[in-house]
Amino acid sequence: MNNQNNKSALTTLVTVFFFWGFIAASNSVFIPFCKTYFEIDQFQSQLVEFAFYGAYFIGALLLFIISSSIKKDIINSWGYKKGIIYGLLLSAIGAFIMFPATLGAEQGQTQVFYLILVALFIVGLGFSLQQTTANPFAIALGDPATGSHRLNLAGGINSLGTTIGPIVVSLILFGTAIDGDQLTAMIKNNEIKLTTIQGLYIGVGLLFLAAAALFHFSKKLPALKSETAFEPANKARNLLILLTLVIAGCFGYIFSTYSGNAATTEDLEKTRLIILFIALFAVIATVFIANTSATKKPEGWGAMKYPQLVLGMLAIFTYVGVEVTIGSNLGELLKQVADKANNLNQLGLKVFNDAEISPFISLYWGGLMIGRWVGAITVFNPSKGLKKVLLIIVPYVAFAIILLVNKVHYSLNQILFFCVCIAIQIIGFFIAKDNPVKSLKIFSFLGITAMLIGVFTTGNVALFAFISGGLFCSIMWPCIFTLSIAGLGKYTSQGSAFLVMMILGGAIIPPLQGKLADVFDIQSSYWMAVMCFSYLLFYAFKTKRVLDKQGVEY
Repeated sequence: MNNQNNKSALTTLVTVFFFWGFIAASNSVFIPFCKTYFEIDQFQSQLVEFAFYGAYFIGALLLFIISSSIKKDIINSWGYKKGIIYGLLLSAIGAFIMFPATLGAEQGQTQVFYLILVALFIVGLGFSLQQTTANPFAIALGDPATGSHRLNLAGGINSLGTTIGPIVVSLILFGTAIDGDQLTAMIKNNEIKLTTIQGLYIGVGLLFLAAAALFHFSKKLPALKSETAFEPANKARNLLILLTLVIAGCFGYIFSTYSGNAATTEDLEKTRLIILFIALFAVIATVFIANTSATKKPEGWGAMKYPQLVLGMLAIFTYVGVEVTIGSNLGELLKQVADKANNLNQLGLKVFNDAEISPFISLYWGGLMIGRWVGAITVFNPSKGLKKVLLIIVPYVAFAIILLVNKVHYSLNQILFFCVCIAIQIIGFFIAKDNPVKSLKIFSFLGITAMLIGVFTTGNVALFAFISGGLFCSIMWPCIFTLSIAGLGKYTSQGSAFLVMMILGGAIIPPLQGKLADVFDIQSSYWMAVMCFSYLLFYAFKTKRVLDKQGVEY
């Protein structure tokens, strides 16, 4: 396929990346609204992420189990193009289910909330299928050496969706009602109804169908298949199934404690928190067992016999977890009143209502867009001098777009705070010089620093320390993905599937932070983000030693 067709095919492909971002970031606005509307706690509100990102894990695992049973890569038999089409159709079904799920919904009906989770789970299943095929598809559309740059470009489009999504959903839910007292009264009087999202999801479902038609009828988009044969990994499969059962058992038990009219006690809350940590440790134990067992006897472990992949699986888990949890808990951080006498939230800022938080959530996800746009500069092969100029200009152009989308919903001080954060990110890019290991080291360290500043300070300093997490997360996905599959050879396709499964982090870590907020407080719950960035820093050092020992280039 010639270079012009490659560009046309990539243009078509990145449309699905926009959808992923739009829906994922919209959840960050939808979550605090659900907490208010359904009168649920912070953990329960984070089940939106559990359903959405848990579907990624279940979808990828099901594909692997089916492929193992028929001893043939099911995605390879379809081709990447059909895989994306099937994923879009599945997501459309989930979007359309949102209409009957919310029909006649009223405040406090938690059973309706669980139906919404089912619909989001199906949307997520479709996204899982799309993600499993779209990432290797983007890499296959050109020189493999520049594959990570095409992923950055696609990630930049994804982040445009994350920037726009919160604003659109906020307008659909709340309209122009942004006054705190007015909004609260409208929700209590049932003037703002959950059914307002029906039109949104019908529209999204139709867009999914339109995208599927675009893929189906596009002659410039090749089917493309992986040339590698399917490699069985029965031990890995069985361990992942066991992990699924443990997680299902943990969350199933917690769900059961919310049923009935039993009062929530301090001891019960602590028990729920312990169970959630057990689910987290089950993931860590799975990775540890796979690593140690495959080192001793690699047969049956497939791609998991490579330590860089196993370490990378936990890195993807923590990366997705921290990226999602910062944004999804940010709304509650801005809403929660710590000093009722002065109507100040825990950061010492004025209390924000459900409608007012969307610009800050948009800014957080916009930070990912800024970093990914910078990461995509290499795709266009600029000269060294021009690239240095673009490294400085592009971030602030992207920030200007964020301001435009949000109609400049920030004070001058807040704009200056974020400009400083962007400057720190730019310095990080100059030091990293497109090296994935250096990039991970620098931005993981900056992430740790930002979260610690957020935990220990107040006011705009704390707020923008947390928001800057988006800037530092922005380029981690392609770095981790590239390092994790380096040197895997014939196991590359299988390794990619394992990495997609670990998007599970977005399902486990946000509810865990939510429960930490329920038991302690929302600001200190961000210690969870500190721990995630700390592992990513460890991973950067560890995976370099592993790859250097193997003599693998990266």
